[in-house]
Amino acid sequence: MPPGKYGMQEEWEKEGDQAINMDFLLPTGIFLKFPVSRNDTIKNIKKMVWKNARSEALFCGLGDPDGYVFTCINETAEREELEEESRRISDVRPFMCVLRLVAREGDRVEKLTNAQISLLIGKGLHEFEAQKNDEVNEFRTKMRVFCEEKAQDRQSLPWQKWMEYSFPCELEPCCSLPQSLKSKNIKKIFINVKFEASDESFMLQQDPHDQPLALMKSALKKKATVFRLMRQEPEDYTLQVNGRWDFIYGKHPLCQFKYIFSCLRNGQNPHLTMVHYSTITKYQEEQGRMCSQVYKSRSLSRPPPLPLKKQNTSSLWSINEPFHIHLVQGKRVNADEGMKLVVQAGLFHGSELLCKVVTSSEVTVSSEPLWNQKLEFDINVADLPRMSRLCFALYGVIEKTKKPRGTKKKNKKADCPIAWVNTMVFDYKDQLKTGEFHLSTWPSVPDDKSDLLNPMGTVEKNPNVDSAAELLIHFPNIRPHPLYYPPLEKICDMERNGDLSLANKEEYFKLKEIMDNKNYTEFFEDEKELLWKLRTEVRDHYPESLSKLLLITKWNKREDVVQVRMVNLLRNWPDLPAIHALELLDYSFPDPAVRSFTIRCLRKLSDDELLHYLIQLVQVLKYESYLDCDLTTFLLERALSNRRIGHFLFWHLRSETHVASVGLRFGLILEAYCRGNIHHIKLLTKQNEALGKMKALSDFVKLGSQKVTAEDLKQCIRQESYLEALSDLLSPLNPSIILSEICTDRCRFMDSKMKPLWLMFKNPAVEGDMVGIIFKNGDDLRQDMLTLQMIQLMENLWKKEGLDLRMIPYGCLSTGNKMGLIEVVKNSDTIANIQRNSSNSAATAAFNKDALLNWLKSKNPEDKLDQAIEEFTLSCAGYCVATYVLGIGDRHNDNIMIRETGQLFHIDFGHFLGNFKRKLGINRERVPFILTYDFVHVIQQGRTNNSEKFERFREYCERAYKILCRNGTLFVNLFAMMKAAGLPELTSFKDIQYLKDSLALGKTEDEALKNFKVKFNEALRESWKTKVNWMMHSLAKDNRP
Repeated sequence: MPPGKYGMQEEWEKEGDQAINMDFLLPTGIFLKFPVSRNDTIKNIKKMVWKNARSEALFCGLGDPDGYVFTCINETAEREELEEESRRISDVRPFMCVLRLVAREGDRVEKLTNAQISLLIGKGLHEFEAQKNDEVNEFRTKMRVFCEEKAQDRQSLPWQKWMEYSFPCELEPCCSLPQSLKSKNIKKIFINVKFEASDESFMLQQDPHDQPLALMKSALKKKATVFRLMRQEPEDYTLQVNGRWDFIYGKHPLCQFKYIFSCLRNGQNPHLTMVHYSTITKYQEEQGRMCSQVYKSRSLSRPPPLPLKKQNTSSLWSINEPFHIHLVQGKRVNADEGMKLVVQAGLFHGSELLCKVVTSSEVTVSSEPLWNQKLEFDINVADLPRMSRLCFALYGVIEKTKKPRGTKKKNKKADCPIAWVNTMVFDYKDQLKTGEFHLSTWPSVPDDKSDLLNPMGTVEKNPNVDSAAELLIHFPNIRPHPLYYPPLEKICDMERNGDLSLANKEEYFKLKEIMDNKNYTEFFEDEKELLWKLRTEVRDHYPESLSKLLLITKWNKREDVVQVRMVNLLRNWPDLPAIHALELLDYSFPDPAVRSFTIRCLRKLSDDELLHYLIQLVQVLKYESYLDCDLTTFLLERALSNRRIGHFLFWHLRSETHVASVGLRFGLILEAYCRGNIHHIKLLTKQNEALGKMKALSDFVKLGSQKVTAEDLKQCIRQESYLEALSDLLSPLNPSIILSEICTDRCRFMDSKMKPLWLMFKNPAVEGDMVGIIFKNGDDLRQDMLTLQMIQLMENLWKKEGLDLRMIPYGCLSTGNKMGLIEVVKNSDTIANIQRNSSNSAATAAFNKDALLNWLKSKNPEDKLDQAIEEFTLSCAGYCVATYVLGIGDRHNDNIMIRETGQLFHIDFGHFLGNFKRKLGINRERVPFILTYDFVHVIQQGRTNNSEKFERFREYCERAYKILCRNGTLFVNLFAMMKAAGLPELTSFKDIQYLKDSLALGKTEDEALKNFKVKFNEALRESWKTKVNWMMHSLAKDNRP
């Protein structure tokens, strides 16, 4: 053939967006021909094929688009499968304008699923395979089998049970009516009910304490009467909230459903749709088809398990000689000349040092320092606990200078911490490690000379091996064959009562004193001996004090470890309530039997309770020493039983996959979750795509070479690819909310440093229903997320005690590295704006005490004003107590807002736990919480002598505070679990001391209340300082360039 260009080569080399006529061959035997744009992606072209095929014969023979792949003949005359559907057709460059659609089979389905998971979790699955790590491979295999079995079990559930997984009920903590309805003594409520695929709706009257079945009976009775139909069974139906994936079913009073409760409180009629069970079973079958397609291909390709080889082993407990390792050398060490390099090594069990720290000899600085030294520890191999952790610190010291005679010799001090790294002494199979290990280290904080070793840190090696300093160590072969830690059954066989003996009255009294003091964390030796002696008394009478017993256990004495892990202690220890069990997930308690016991206790958590603690449970995964652990299995099991838990578990993990120390662990758990929920991949991918577009918009606004206007932003959103990505998705903030269509004309960006995007969505199914989302790019939202979680928890505790303080814990979700979403609270404004709009100057605005009350009057006509003031009073009390307890700082009139209904709420929680803003070394915030005279003016309805209203407000505050004090341990434990998150203001137990003080832990309720009353009066007395601070803030804001 003569040289030249053939086929479509010239066409693909052209620039522009011209249309090209293409032929499509479908597996049903149908031929299609239509134009496509050169810049269309394979994914878009596939959508067009399905759209055009609808009007053709045999369309019903086509299944789900994801079950097919395009093939073509490429430029090199080879058949190519177009697996990567984000490519443009002009990048594919088919030799001829023909694409053939073929069904995926076997490994094709597997390939597609793998590609989808990789894209969704932000990590290629090939990265896991490239690890060539037996622990990783075994974990992936085990979790995949576990998760796929869960998915198959789920598909065989009856439709009502399947709904509990897919659409779990969203319930209030208790079933009481809103206060506004109670005061009016309303017995019946109006509910608008329609039937699916019908425009007819009925307004029904129902007792709010009736269950959904009663409402469905009424609806079917009404329908049968109006249309003269045969009566149908209410058990064959369920109720769906119009325009949402939110269902009303089960044995709960109607008024306990969040949607109905919210409607009643806002004076609106709930709108529901009757859905027949056949619709639900269609959803179930559709998901089942997707799963079975994947699992079928998987079962065909799954190899049988290899038979286990038998090998000779020895018991660790037979080795009564000191444990040692060899420190060989370092690599890629970067330190100043003139220093000497030293390695420190310590053996830890949790936070406890098992024996004296060992220090290497000093060697001269070089990039590859050589020690070649034996480091021997003052502990026998037989006494090593199962979770022994070997911690190293590399640091530099300045060479000694000659000192004049007579000066006292001072101990050398580390002058330059360089790096740290941790590794387990036993591998994941309980075997004592042997052989060489290359430990790539983590950089130390240069100024932190207090603790060189970091036992709380990860046992993962630094994945950035090309740049990180490395230590080469060698674990010796103590015996010719492997040494294993004895299994739990063997430990139980060795059980003996040891030194148990009867206690006298004085010892019982001392034990009670120790147990009753909630602040007890440090013990004297005689107290430790007493606790250990009376450990069965602790189990029988003070089981919630298990943590104290574990802390005083001598983990470097084999006999003690046997006692703690034996049957008559942990196995027979009564289950603890979650409030106490959560504490045992801290890194101080690494023993596997303790962690198994903890998970046993947490299994009793309801799904709603688990959701409340999910942020913390994800964080303490960072303390786990091995990939396969009870906590991981527990979280996956619950996530695969409730899609709402699965949704938030996904995002809490996904938001930190960029963190090097947990990227592998979190990526593997995400992969396992996706394997057990193939259908959810599609929904989450859509959310991920939308977030990608939001980030692109944010970068455009922030990084544009010219000043970008709101109109420029709208123009960008109007592009087809943006409109498509930002429509028809579930909100990451709440997967029950459908973001149907973005309202481009209502979108803008905000005037703050990071230029957050303000995006508005409408839902055609619900007239006038707008949902707003703020996208932040450049701010770490994890601290806001934690604070709002605590406020939500406080509100639930208050509601359970019959106190509804009208809080607004709006949605907030971190979705990636310094990136996330915040829910827009509609019909609200900042105090600053309200004050500025009622005053001529910024200097006087903050001192205008009538501004708030006048604004509320303008938004609430006469008959509604009293209710608005009551809402303000309740919410003000709630936030006064919440901000005081959590020590929330940087409070000014731009981050306190009010809804038109009267509810006050706080936003932007950049400082907490008493970390208040300082200027020139002076504390700018000198009040315990914000209670200004304009707030009091509203509470007293504008009358200075209305002390009755103010005293009621004070009572709300005191009652709310007492409820929180009674639950103080829960808040302290949840914050303690967040130490793993690495938030700047929450890194150690010292940071949590503020919380212990504010909740008066260890004090009586009367003492706690007395202290709170002092703080309350101080806030009121010093409120003029708050006004000055607000004035300075307003002036600074007005003077910004």
